[in-house]
Amino acid sequence: MSDTARCRGGIAFAVPTSRWSDEKAASLSAADLLLYRSNLLGSDLTVTNFGGGNTSAKLTNTDPLTGANARVLWVKGSGGDIGSMKRDGFATLYLDKLVQLEGLYRGFHLEDEMVALLPHCTFNLNTRAASIDTPLHALLPFEHVDHVHPDAVIALAASSGGEQSTEEIYEGQVGWLAWRRPGFQLGVDLRDYVRYHPHLRGVMLAGHGIICWGDSAKTCYENTIDLIARAATYLNAKLAKAPAFGGEVVTALGPAEREAAAIKLMPRLRGLMAGARGRIGHFSDDAETLEFVGSKEFQRLAAVGTSCPDHFLRTKIAPLALDPAKADSEGYLNEALEAYRCNYRAYYDRNAKPGDPAMRDPNPVVILLPGVGRFTFAGDKTTARLAGEFYANAINVMRGAEATGVYVGLPESEAYAIEYWTLEEAKLQRMPKPKPLAGKAALVTGAAGGIGAATATRLLDEGACVTLVDRDATALEAMHAALVQQFGKDVVASAVCDVTDELQVQAAFDVAVRAFGGLDIMVANAGLASSAPIEETSVALWKQNYDVLAQGYFLSARAAFPLMRRNRGSIIFIGSKNALAATPNASAYASAKAAAVHLARCLALEGAEAGIRVNVVNPDAVIRGSRIWDGEWRQQRAAAYGVDSGEELEEHYRKRSMLKLNVLPEDIAEAVLFFAGDASAKSTGNVINVDAGNAQAFVR
Repeated sequence: MSDTARCRGGIAFAVPTSRWSDEKAASLSAADLLLYRSNLLGSDLTVTNFGGGNTSAKLTNTDPLTGANARVLWVKGSGGDIGSMKRDGFATLYLDKLVQLEGLYRGFHLEDEMVALLPHCTFNLNTRAASIDTPLHALLPFEHVDHVHPDAVIALAASSGGEQSTEEIYEGQVGWLAWRRPGFQLGVDLRDYVRYHPHLRGVMLAGHGIICWGDSAKTCYENTIDLIARAATYLNAKLAKAPAFGGEVVTALGPAEREAAAIKLMPRLRGLMAGARGRIGHFSDDAETLEFVGSKEFQRLAAVGTSCPDHFLRTKIAPLALDPAKADSEGYLNEALEAYRCNYRAYYDRNAKPGDPAMRDPNPVVILLPGVGRFTFAGDKTTARLAGEFYANAINVMRGAEATGVYVGLPESEAYAIEYWTLEEAKLQRMPKPKPLAGKAALVTGAAGGIGAATATRLLDEGACVTLVDRDATALEAMHAALVQQFGKDVVASAVCDVTDELQVQAAFDVAVRAFGGLDIMVANAGLASSAPIEETSVALWKQNYDVLAQGYFLSARAAFPLMRRNRGSIIFIGSKNALAATPNASAYASAKAAAVHLARCLALEGAEAGIRVNVVNPDAVIRGSRIWDGEWRQQRAAAYGVDSGEELEEHYRKRSMLKLNVLPEDIAEAVLFFAGDASAKSTGNVINVDAGNAQAFVR
């Protein structure tokens, strides 16, 4: 729930209303009506969570083999999201073949083998895999079926008083089925239940959600919305009678204090999580979470864990609940995380059977801190964010369930059976291999310029999350928007920052920590260039070069070091050919770049014990796309070499190089990528020249 509407007992459930448009629906085909209905349902998070639920319609299509009409089940395919899916997100299957599968069914303990038969029912060579819920839709006799997981409904499905409340709310028009894992047997049970209760509008699936139907796309949609609205209205009336979760016992800190606490805690948690893969963090202090973690019943309910399979597959069955009085202690955090891992191993050992998948990462996904909020960690930012949103759904479920009875989680054995289901494991194995920098968080200074932008783009392309830092707010905003358009909003953050200002530098690194939980890669690239004979080099010009190119690199590295001490890291300085090769009329610039290169060597010594690598990329004459070369520097260097400042200058640098090539921002980005990734894991204190060859700049 995204809003913070409150009733006397706490945050109220949002009550959905129909958004159906007869005008829009009038021009749609039967398949497009199904898509329209699905998108309407899925885009409303009061109806179902991201990726959750499924919709279907039984349509008549022309059989490509016979030319005759065939009854076809269109149902949301495996792994899709009904809110954002397109028509190709539906699996299509011959309905008669699906129904005939029951003749091959050998019982509940062998129901997983039915999944392998679903592809044999495919209509029109559709490659979209059918989901495990397909039998629920196929075996019901209704033309249109919705199965959704709204918080208000799961609150009833996960309450000791849920069955009684369902009868009271719907006056016998919605049935109740005890918990059963999704699959073929649930489809058979549901079909048989509805056969003996033909008056029903839907059925509550205990611990899971609701399934309902209609004779048309519109009536099905409006039935779904009405059933959810009735549940939400009923629960809000119950919540108004008493404080949610037993009332508040820990008052939330103020917004600025919560932010500061999160920035301090996230790198510590991230650094203490054992395992080979990196993790990206997400923090939320939404009203739902603060109400829950500050409540009297917080510890009891958190230990019960989540109930709906859609929830705990994303969040693990239970979160790690921290004691706010001890959260500043590194020793306590380490002990709490290790205790969680030990408990998870024990849970696995108690339930694992021969042939089960190997135990997965035992670290917590969700970490809760009273007074502050909710932290989630995963292998990428989107997964971390979604895990947090799913736990917010679970909080809403617990609030509603406690208002009508006692919140009931799944039995441990059932939870394990879902989490380590061979079908879920197969789905995980089908997922694309993570990109090389997945789970890594990077920060690039001077990110709105040519080299900085190319570097940020390259790091994002390889799976990293990137914080863009630049002092030019307008250029930074444009670059941020462009990269969000290309890679998505989850993986890009930005901060306006003058790298010569100590406070601004720290604030920029805090933005990175708040966005992604820590830092693994830092590229010091912010720069300028000046040219003047020594007699004309003012103290102000000298200081400006050293402020940006030496002090700016120092301040950036100093802010990065404490973050990288927790999980190792790579710092890359963008140097210059001029750091190694003398050049006329640029003593301030060249000597400041030389200082930066030597600073990198010093930091490589300091960081080695903590696994912090520090290396340098030395470009030369990166003219195209560079903001530095757009100003006086271009004219100054052209004058120094006695050439025209246009194409003649570029040609001068190309011819001067040993390889007779122009050097582009993308070339520098490739060298940065090498130092940022595992390919250079045993390299520190090194320099790569990307200058197309300059003998004066050879590293000796």
